[in-house]
Amino acid sequence: MKISNETKVGAIAVVSVALLILGFNFLKGKKLFSKSLTLYGVYGNVQGLQNSNPIVINGLQVGTVYKISTDKDMNRIKVEFNITKDINVPKNSVATIKPNPIGTTSVEISLGDATQNLISGDTILTEANAGVFNDILKKVNPVLYEVQRAVSSLDTLIINVNSVIDPRTKGNIASTFENFKTISASMITSTAYLEKLLNTETGALAKTLQNVNSITGNLATNNEKINSVVTNLDKTTTKLSQLDFQKTLNSLDSTINSLKKIVATADSKDGTLGKLINDPTLYQNLASTGNKLNLLLDDIRTNPKRYVSISVFGKKAKGDPISIPTPDTLNSPYYIEKVKQ
Repeated sequence: MKISNETKVGAIAVVSVALLILGFNFLKGKKLFSKSLTLYGVYGNVQGLQNSNPIVINGLQVGTVYKISTDKDMNRIKVEFNITKDINVPKNSVATIKPNPIGTTSVEISLGDATQNLISGDTILTEANAGVFNDILKKVNPVLYEVQRAVSSLDTLIINVNSVIDPRTKGNIASTFENFKTISASMITSTAYLEKLLNTETGALAKTLQNVNSITGNLATNNEKINSVVTNLDKTTTKLSQLDFQKTLNSLDSTINSLKKIVATADSKDGTLGKLINDPTLYQNLASTGNKLNLLLDDIRTNPKRYVSISVFGKKAKGDPISIPTPDTLNSPYYIEKVKQ
């Protein structure tokens, strides 16, 4: 089978494009036929870092910078690291950009001591580099280096404070101080009032304490009387506790039952008391006797000679006895009920 020249040219072109892509990725630092570890770091300043710059751990290159991207505000610059060595990177490791004035800027990873390692796609901790001058200063004079770091930190703190305290915040702080001034004036007034209240001669608290002292003095003076009252009360409660209330209640209950029986007997028509109370015969007899007694008394009063004769020459009065009582309207008139005979 004969292959045409066009086919040969097409195959060579495809192979050439593939080799170009593979070579481009190789030059960028991406390993072609092995598994690599991809990590990300975020910086505020990459200090001239570029793609394909080396990544170093303990002086050994373990990978390269694969891609650098940023947002429109240039506040966060994201760097993609391609670790080609088969190594473990603990999670608390820190990636620092190391600029080199006479060489290539690199990224140095300081390994941490965490038990867990970063995996592909994780973001590694980053730290801004202080520069070559600071590295030299750190080696020559560590004390001066620490002082410079402290001054830089203080300067950063002041900048942050100035950024936070905007004109509106300053106005709020001024208002707060004004409020403190008002509170201080109120506290002064309250202190004066409290001093007046605590005055040993004219203060209300002093008078109250005097009254309390007077009350306690009276209690102390009448202590014996109070003790006597308490003793009597104790004796009374002791005597009350010694009383047999149950026996008294039983006696009272028995008396009430007896009284109930008496009332029941009086209400019944069988007994003598019941007959006296309920039978109208006794009343009728008493009313009849009263009527007859009234007639007799009226007759004696009207015709006394009929019953008593004392005169020497007189004679006994004759006449019929009265059958109707004479009314006595002068002193106390009486009412005679007609009783059936």
